[in-house]
Amino acid sequence: MAEPTDPVTLPVADCSLCPFRSKTLLMGRCMPGDTCVFIESGRQIDRFFRMNPVYAINYLQDKFWERRAIAVRYVPQKALTELIHDEDEVVRRAVAYRLPIQQLHLLIDDSDREVRMTVADRIAPEHLEQLANDEDYIVRLTVAKRLPAGRLFRFIKDPDPQVRKQVAQRLPEVSLGLMANDGSADIRRIIAERMSAEDAILLLHDCDWVVRYTVAQKVATQHLPPLLDDPEPDVRDLAQQRLSSTHALDSTHD
Repeated sequence: MAEPTDPVTLPVADCSLCPFRSKTLLMGRCMPGDTCVFIESGRQIDRFFRMNPVYAINYLQDKFWERRAIAVRYVPQKALTELIHDEDEVVRRAVAYRLPIQQLHLLIDDSDREVRMTVADRIAPEHLEQLANDEDYIVRLTVAKRLPAGRLFRFIKDPDPQVRKQVAQRLPEVSLGLMANDGSADIRRIIAERMSAEDAILLLHDCDWVVRYTVAQKVATQHLPPLLDDPEPDVRDLAQQRLSSTHALDSTHD
């Protein structure tokens, strides 16, 4: 039989030092070891502000970074601007989640990528392109997901394949040919899937057999003969099947 484990001991503050001991404590709105702003415990601090949100604004300049970050969740939005340049990135991340959209441009050049990711996810569409050259691919990927499809051309040559893959999935069909020579086979496969039969001819001799197979499914049969000698059996078989079906159909009409 296993020995019983000791219960977890929660940190408990000294209530005699708390400025709220004659208010929230007496009113049952805080509880030592459970709901307390005076102890360095994120859970207890959050419970305190949830119960007493009016006091959160008093802690925006607190020395403890987590107390400031939690207070951000409960203060009025107009109070958040004073923390835009807070020294702690966790605090600034909390600010980025709550800051009014029209003020998010103030965090566009933040040194923390998660702050910039949040900005890219929330900022008004007309300001998105200010983050298009961000050094972090996740930020650029967020921008590529949100920008109107007709404004994605600047990402066609993005150095990160995940960003280019997003572009390949959203670029207008008439512009897909601009990515036909992409260095990633995965991206060219997306291009081949989305291309029209007429434009897919550009990928007829692609080095990736899956791309060629996709192309062989859609191009007009008059373009298939070169694929009868393809090094990949599946591609050869598909080309032969389509050509044979066309010849058989022509014979029935003679």
